Amino acid sequence: MSVKKAKEVIAIEAEALKALSKRIDANFSKAIDLILKCKGRLIVSGMGKTGIIGRKIASTLSSTGTPAIYMHSAEAVHGDL
Repeated sequence: MSVKKAKEVIAIEAEALKALSKRIDANFSKAIDLILKCKGRLIVSGMGKTGIIGRKIASTLSSTGTPAIYMHSAEAVHGDL
């Protein structure tokens, strides 16, 4: 990868973060409060690409003190939830 291409990718990602910051509102705080008040384990679910991301989120939450597990969406339908 060239330096030019790397800088283009970083610029694209920076713009995406700026756009995301404009979308954060009071619902973000509500979601965080719900997660912090959760008793037991937080269940993160997904399928396909969102499943891969969900696994990473559950792992990060667990390693930072919020007990969390990942459950594949199709498995939850079969009674595992």
